[in-house]
Amino acid sequence: METREGTDGPGRAEGLICASFNQDTTSLAVGTKKGYKLFSVTSVDRLDLIHESADTPDVYIVERLFSSSLVVVVSLAAPCRMNVYHFKKGTEICNYSYSNSILAVRLNRQRLIVCLEESIYIHNIKDMKLLKTLLNTPSNPAGLCALSNNHSNSYLAYPGSTTIGEITVYDGNNLSTVTTIAAHDSPLAAVTFNASGTKLASASERVRGTYPLTSCRYVSISSLSFSADAQFLCASSNTETVHIFKLEQHSPSREEESPTWSAYVGKMFSAASNYLPAQVSDMMNQDRAFATVRLNIFGLKNVCALATIQKLPRLLVASSDGSLYIYNVDPQDGGECVLVKNHRLIESEDGQRESADASESRPAQPASQSYAATVAIPTATPSTAALTGYSEDGGMRKGEVIPEHEFAAGPVCLDDEKEFPPVSIQNN
Repeated sequence: METREGTDGPGRAEGLICASFNQDTTSLAVGTKKGYKLFSVTSVDRLDLIHESADTPDVYIVERLFSSSLVVVVSLAAPCRMNVYHFKKGTEICNYSYSNSILAVRLNRQRLIVCLEESIYIHNIKDMKLLKTLLNTPSNPAGLCALSNNHSNSYLAYPGSTTIGEITVYDGNNLSTVTTIAAHDSPLAAVTFNASGTKLASASERVRGTYPLTSCRYVSISSLSFSADAQFLCASSNTETVHIFKLEQHSPSREEESPTWSAYVGKMFSAASNYLPAQVSDMMNQDRAFATVRLNIFGLKNVCALATIQKLPRLLVASSDGSLYIYNVDPQDGGECVLVKNHRLIESEDGQRESADASESRPAQPASQSYAATVAIPTATPSTAALTGYSEDGGMRKGEVIPEHEFAAGPVCLDDEKEFPPVSIQNN
């Protein structure tokens, strides 16, 4: 969810500009008029504030690298500049300025991607060196792009056309184009990878829905997210409904049912059988949503994610109304999800954040029914090679490095408990 207007729209929380989950959905970052905040989302009942910064106002992009101390921030005050911070040390690792406004930032343990309207910059995250600039990409005013969380492949997906839903898949490690996928008849609205980078889901701009049967309107998909095991995918939009799809094989001979909103949304699933090195099962159309959530809000931007919290499957919805909604998901029977907690992300006038328990309740699902598990990605030994310097390319200017000793002996080291520093891929 990303809101760039300088004024507060109807229903929008005062000061809330953007929100994003980290790569393993253990943390939520929000940008506000006063700065940015990082929250832990590992508990249903508590929303612990990890870090808060008021040094940079009007933050419209904030992205955290997994559970590390590396955070990337972009402000409306300087939309062409990306700042990279070590928030636990309170130091700036580096900053870079670009030729135009930054529309999106994506990162994994190997790469940092900066997306402008007509160009994309690929950085090596261990030293922030610019590796590649993709110039003259199709106009992408929404900054649509996705980077696989799995650093062993670092696949990047972005629009390949301005008129149809074509997706370009780029290998961020080998710095080469892999393939182009003709996914939709109309332009892209959302795109995302699963955690391992072996599946890709996308949605087009023209998804038509009926609410109720006597009325019809176009639905704008704002967020797509896989569960950690890629068995489920959630989609949120400008409507009051969030849909969860169960990704099962769909027989080609199956008779199509009557057109529904979900049948249109089913077109978001892109067949991705050959673009990766290994054969990948097709992501077939889903005629009906497996589970749904009906929000009490309509027309507001939000971002959704599927996570396992306290050993149970949950749906998280961070909304521009200033709330984080947490729902229970029944991984066996699906159906309507139950709201269990509503956390406020922005303080009230007395400086307190409020949380509310849902009035509805449902018996908790056994832990054995959890559909997702923590994705374990093996670490590798960090490179000890000295930093060779920054590159300049395609209108980007070298940023000031503060402090310089951060890079003096080698890669960026974050030194936090239970976290790993950015690493080098070990080629066998």
